[in-house]
Amino acid sequence: MEVHIGPGLPTPSGTPSGKEGKEPELREVARACLEAALRAVEPGRLVSDHLAASPLPQVTGGLYLVGVGKAAEAMAEGAQRVLGDLIRGGVLILPPASAPSGPPQPQEDPPFPVLLDTLQGLHAFRGGHPIPDAGSVEGSQAVLELASQCSHEDLLLCLISGGGSALMTLPPRGVSLEAVQQTTDLLLQSGATIQELNCVRKHLDRLKGGRLARAGAPAQVVALVLSDVVGDPPEVIASGPVSPDPTTFADAISVLEARDVWEAVPSSVQRHLLRGKEGMEEESPKEGDPGLGRVDWRLVGNNGMAVDAAREAAEALGFHTRILSTRLTGEAREVGRVLAAAGQEMRRSGEPVPLPGCLLAAGETTVSVVGSGRGGRNQELALGAALALEGEEGILVASLGTDGVDGPTNAAGAVVDGSTLSRARKRGLDPRDALARNDSHPLFASLGDLLLTGPTGTNVMDLHLVLVRGPGEGGE
Repeated sequence: MEVHIGPGLPTPSGTPSGKEGKEPELREVARACLEAALRAVEPGRLVSDHLAASPLPQVTGGLYLVGVGKAAEAMAEGAQRVLGDLIRGGVLILPPASAPSGPPQPQEDPPFPVLLDTLQGLHAFRGGHPIPDAGSVEGSQAVLELASQCSHEDLLLCLISGGGSALMTLPPRGVSLEAVQQTTDLLLQSGATIQELNCVRKHLDRLKGGRLARAGAPAQVVALVLSDVVGDPPEVIASGPVSPDPTTFADAISVLEARDVWEAVPSSVQRHLLRGKEGMEEESPKEGDPGLGRVDWRLVGNNGMAVDAAREAAEALGFHTRILSTRLTGEAREVGRVLAAAGQEMRRSGEPVPLPGCLLAAGETTVSVVGSGRGGRNQELALGAALALEGEEGILVASLGTDGVDGPTNAAGAVVDGSTLSRARKRGLDPRDALARNDSHPLFASLGDLLLTGPTGTNVMDLHLVLVRGPGEGGE
């Protein structure tokens, strides 16, 4: 997987020139670290390696596969490399065929379902992300039908990765897809955390929150999971379709109230959640539910693997390294300022590591949307860092979404240094205004500072690098 730095789609000529005061050496180091991180979390290899080392239990019936999330296709390929003809059939729900680069376009994918050439026997659907769409519902209905047909002698292999919450969406009776879409959008715009968002999603769905495993009971269920959530909580990743759910209808209502969107969500959503709170709708399965008694949940990959690989790459290039956190959260622009400050401290004092140094962090920040611009949390984080780095030499901050898609853009993130603001102003751009309007993408596109990968087929949250060289290095 290659990482390009440039204004448009990835091209072989996308190498930065180093002009206009950019930090070309640090950019090449950042590129090498990010590429190493993405290679380390390639989903197909993670799955095939895991199955080779920890085989599935033997079954007397059939082996069926369900894959949901941004990494579903690669994970299924990895499973087929090991299991081959043992897989009798299955259903995949995949993300859109390409990264969004503007307003939603008419659906051009083949009609549902489609059969992937590389995954014979598996019916694949494409759903919407981060807002579910008709493909999400079509695929989810197929998943429910497959799971419901499994017997005690069968094994249901579930390949779960980030993005599964939106891609696998099957609203309950009385709640339309449009109502779920509106509720999801309101929560996203409010800056809700993934835990809050998925708490609500789990109570507006027929598969989330352990309901997929209960639908497949009494079959044996084995889940191979690629985590995109801080701390790798089973009940939150893809809204925990095979895990007990500690949240309740009352919790979902509390989230909507705390985010000040309860009055704005559709009346059908309010009605369903209130009925659930009063015990008139079935609650999600809890710990000890007999429908979850034959679930084997296995973590095959997370952001720690990506961070470790990036650290090894940096050390191989002569950098001293320190991992700040793999559980980084918070408002993106503020996190960017903190990372910039850490770089400034290292430049001045050689702490927490000597120069040249590399600080690494991973996690998932949030953006409270107040403007109508285009960008994503990684680009917003980078712009926040740029404001703090103005005029600094020898410091670079890079922020990358490992799935290759940062918000509704074609970028995975952005890279900034002490020259970012001056270069922007020379082009007549106002960085502070761009941040105020949540409009980081056009600014970075103009500067050639976008990180571009295309959809990577993996998803272990976001990766952040702070690279600092010492005085006298890189031409000083």
